[in-house]
Amino acid sequence: MSISISSSLSTTPFTAANSYSNSAAAQQIKQTTNDSADTVKLSESQQVIQLYKQGHQVSQIASSLSLTVAIVNSYLGISDTK
Repeated sequence: MSISISSSLSTTPFTAANSYSNSAAAQQIKQTTNDSADTVKLSESQQVIQLYKQGHQVSQIASSLSLTVAIVNSYLGISDTK
């Protein structure tokens, strides 16, 4: 599953006829790029749920997130009764 976040960036063409100087244009691009860095940090439990929904096994999730199987099971609401 892929989550895409887009932002509206200025696509002003940089030609000789452009009214921006090279340094002003570079500064504008740098500012736009820094301002548009949209990232989302999921909590540990949400990462577990997301990976589980993507079809990963509990043991794989535990290993990749450096968690115990018991913690992964608790995030998923899976009881560990035998």
